[in-house]
Amino acid sequence: MQSLINLLAENQLLLLFTVIGLGYLIGNIKISGFSLGITAVLFVGMAFGALDKRLALPEYIYVIGLVLFVYAIGLHAGPNFFASFNKHGIRSNIFALIVIIISALVAVGISTLADLPASIISGIYCGALTNAPALAASVETVKSLTSSLPVSAQDTLVNNFVVTFGLTYPFGVLGLILWFYLFIKIFKVDLVKEEAQRIQESGDTTIQSYTFRIINPAVAGKSVEAVMQTIEKPGFVLSRIKKENSILVVTPNIILSPNDEIVAVGTEAALRRAHILFGERLPYDLDPENDGIEYRRIFVSKQNIAGKKIYQLELEKKFGATITRLRRGDIDFVPSQDTMLELGDRVRVVARQENFTEITKFFGDSMKGISETDFLSISFGIVLGVFVGMFPIPLPNGTSFQLGFAGGPLVVALFLGRIQRTGSIIWTLPFGANMVLRQIGLIFFLAGIGTKAGYGFGGTFASGGFTYIIAGALITTFVAVVTIWIGYKFLKMPMTALMGIVSAISTQPAALAYANQQTQNEQPNLYYTSVYPAATVAKIILAQILVTALWK
Repeated sequence: MQSLINLLAENQLLLLFTVIGLGYLIGNIKISGFSLGITAVLFVGMAFGALDKRLALPEYIYVIGLVLFVYAIGLHAGPNFFASFNKHGIRSNIFALIVIIISALVAVGISTLADLPASIISGIYCGALTNAPALAASVETVKSLTSSLPVSAQDTLVNNFVVTFGLTYPFGVLGLILWFYLFIKIFKVDLVKEEAQRIQESGDTTIQSYTFRIINPAVAGKSVEAVMQTIEKPGFVLSRIKKENSILVVTPNIILSPNDEIVAVGTEAALRRAHILFGERLPYDLDPENDGIEYRRIFVSKQNIAGKKIYQLELEKKFGATITRLRRGDIDFVPSQDTMLELGDRVRVVARQENFTEITKFFGDSMKGISETDFLSISFGIVLGVFVGMFPIPLPNGTSFQLGFAGGPLVVALFLGRIQRTGSIIWTLPFGANMVLRQIGLIFFLAGIGTKAGYGFGGTFASGGFTYIIAGALITTFVAVVTIWIGYKFLKMPMTALMGIVSAISTQPAALAYANQQTQNEQPNLYYTSVYPAATVAKIILAQILVTALWK
């Protein structure tokens, strides 16, 4: 055993990937449907660090991992982060932010009652809400507050953060799942009936296509562009139209005539608006093949296309084509003319067969093109993020805090992800590249911080391990109970939505997976993605404020 420890201590690269490999192996083990997932890398790192003080990876490993992780998250979440504050998502985000802020106050109360130092209660708070970026932000803050202390003293305080995070993390996951189960029983929620009622009221999110006959005299004689402008947010696009015996691709300048047959693509709710607009739904679909019209999925891989809105491409004018659907990652949706395209998007284009050669060249349609990463834009963005993270932000008590390596790159990436491109620089990454960068960053951070904290685990646990676990369980329980109770009883939100919101508040994919398994619909995912960006940013900032405010 000692020879193996010596080997790992002398070969840090071997240590790094041993921790990562064993972490992934253990993280994939499922017990009653639950698994630790990628977080197991943290616990394996702590176990290795506990064996020998020399089994601690260099600090730059977790710092590099942290920066890559939060920067990739920010780029991906940027558009949704700002869009989530529209009139539809504002209530969910405000509700979630209030719960997160009050949960931080609960942590302050526990710290006062139990006389827990900032280095302990902040780790408990981050672990109870299962948020690794918040943990990383706390680590950076305490290091800036203790810059005048010896390195050994700094390491002890950092270890306190990570160990208490590890102690409270398991209930932070299992506690949410437990409360989901209990509240479904307590409130006697019929998830199938709830979803059926939601579909009846608002329409399903599944994309469909219906054919309508134009009998509404209010639209007859008008161009497609003029008709569509009468609806603020139609939620559907027009694909094909049959005029007399010819089937055409719908373009903005086509004049609608009585008895024309037109195909609309959208959700059930959006297509009900189309039904009212055009007049009569037909029991059959138009067959475009007889007139040489077809639709294809095409990859967006050209650099000059990414970051542009659909209307800027002028597809109707150039190719007589239109985009009816867009697939980004694993999500299909109906785009509007203002939707901005990203590298790696798959657009469903309707056009005449003979035009697809030029259309394919226009978009690129290259897997190689979307797999190439622009490290120039990544470097510029991270450098800007590091500078923002160094800027001191004053607090009311006369002290200040910095966003650090966690908050600075995240905030900058959110804005860059929102604007997507500046001149010839494309800030966003293809979905696949973003996921790879995010995963690499996270496992480097978890492995690095875990091995550094492992050696102090025994001492921290002996000094009050059960107290820390109970404190974390109280914070986790507060978040779950308050969110579900108030949301269900007073805000009248469906349980499927609340499970997604609670999972987002704790940024906990395992809880979301349980919610999806129970509901068998997309509502938890929709609310999770709506609340997740704001919840992540709020916890990163609150974790740093918590450390600074309680520091003695």
